[in-house]
Amino acid sequence: MTELHQAAAVGDFDLVKEIVKKNKCNPNQKDIDWNNKTPLHWAAAKGQTEIVRILIENGARPCLRTDFGWTPAHFAAESGKLAVLHLLHSLHAPIDKEDCSGDKPARIAEIYGHKECVQFLKRAEVECREHCRMALLNGLTLDDTDDEWEEERRKAKQQRIFFHRTTND
Repeated sequence: MTELHQAAAVGDFDLVKEIVKKNKCNPNQKDIDWNNKTPLHWAAAKGQTEIVRILIENGARPCLRTDFGWTPAHFAAESGKLAVLHLLHSLHAPIDKEDCSGDKPARIAEIYGHKECVQFLKRAEVECREHCRMALLNGLTLDDTDDEWEEERRKAKQQRIFFHRTTND
């Protein structure tokens, strides 16, 4: 866990600001000891709206995923952090990605009983899809995919298929 991870996890805005302004840590560093959480995942889970904002303003990618496919929106949904979800959505962060179990942040919020988050996320998913559609039509690229995570997921799926074929022969 980097100093930036720790500062984001405990909600130390001043330290996060100092670290990112001085480029002391990569805001997209995944912590392998914590399921590949980035500082942004920690800030979203803790409801640290201003830390989420400063991390994204300084290059943190809200599309990055943990080992289980959770984006910062999943963590905010789990914790019922509606203000963070509003911020992520206003910055066009992906709020509608499925995790390894097929659950989107709205489903996570539903599981944990965060009704306001569910209502917001259901509306925001529609807006998110429309934004992506318009970007595509206009030839704009979006930073909404964690390519490294997608590649690992593809490899794991191929291994499962190979294992299934070899055990059934």
